[in-house]
Amino acid sequence: MVKKYTCPNGVRILVEKLPYVRSVSMGIWVNVGSGNESPEENGLTHFIEHMLFKGTYSRTAKEIAESFDRIGGQLNAFTSKENTCYYAVTLDHHAEKAITILADMFFHSKFTDADIEKERQVIFEEMAMVEDTPDDDVDERLWNTMYPTHPIGAPILGTEETLETFTKEKIESYMYENYTPDKVVISVAGNVSDDLVNKIISLFDQFQNKSHHSKILKAPPVFRAGNIEKESNTEQSHIAIGFEGLTVKDPDLVSLLVVNNILGDTTSSRLFQQIREEQALAYSIFSYYSAYEHAGAFMIYGGTSPEKLTVLEETILKITEKMVKDGVSPIEIQYAKEQLESNLLLGLETSNDFMNRNAKNELLYGEEKTVEQTLKELYAVDEESVNRVIQRLLTKPFARSVIQPAKGI
Repeated sequence: MVKKYTCPNGVRILVEKLPYVRSVSMGIWVNVGSGNESPEENGLTHFIEHMLFKGTYSRTAKEIAESFDRIGGQLNAFTSKENTCYYAVTLDHHAEKAITILADMFFHSKFTDADIEKERQVIFEEMAMVEDTPDDDVDERLWNTMYPTHPIGAPILGTEETLETFTKEKIESYMYENYTPDKVVISVAGNVSDDLVNKIISLFDQFQNKSHHSKILKAPPVFRAGNIEKESNTEQSHIAIGFEGLTVKDPDLVSLLVVNNILGDTTSSRLFQQIREEQALAYSIFSYYSAYEHAGAFMIYGGTSPEKLTVLEETILKITEKMVKDGVSPIEIQYAKEQLESNLLLGLETSNDFMNRNAKNELLYGEEKTVEQTLKELYAVDEESVNRVIQRLLTKPFARSVIQPAKGI
């Protein structure tokens, strides 16, 4: 059971006690991601995530890292299109120390010019790594094709041009506008003591930055069908096809999970069996989806040799067209639901899993969504709802992203 505390300043603290584990996972979640950025800010949310590890007024970056290494803890962060999270996992008796360091990073990072320049170079290398990972690169280009006029389609890392403009003043201004108490959720799960809860309240109740609401609300994302191709120094051709998906609160979202499972999320799926096992057209072939508050996408990825790309794409489309025409069978739905139930329950084996789930539910729904509620929604999926989702998604125009080996390679 999740217990929720709301500080007078608006910060929400979620606590789920799991007395059967020895770990505690804690995350500072901020309801701001790359989808909140203006074109000039593209990449700034992610840049700030990196900068919070570069040192505070009382701890150097090395001291922060050593503090966690010496207690066997984990410290990390991530930026998505809608949220930023700074998190730690430690043994229960080190939890108060861990949250104290996280709070210090959150409130007292220095953002020196020297550190900003160093981290700028690190993120340039991260961008190069994406370029060298064609399955990531083709997906990123697909998002820009699907949502070309909205920040949700822009790269989370930003661009070299925007990255060059980031300064201490720009970082602090962005945080002043976006890192406000009403957007912050502290999620803690594991063998949590009352002393730890009191410590978290005392650390984050001091947070007095007000909600400014000064930014103009962006227009909702609009999906566009389109095509983008790129030549690169790769051995394989890579293709990603994207259909407009469902938002995270769409009542058909759980049925989409079933569609995804049947089409391409497993080794028994239609895409895997027909494309890899029967026709040997690709080693890697799968479907996947992303669902956000105001937009979503349902996507298919495949990588193959250049001479097989056309046949691979034709086969993918034939499989989706057959699904549209004939639907799916009750037995496929039953198997998919059983597997999704297992995935949900097996995905809640650690304190970190609970910490993540609770924070996402709070940020999306403003309340706890129990496992039993989620399973009830899954059990309610039937042939009608699955085939409705197929018609909603797979009958519409799609976007296409391809990376091909450069000529002569």
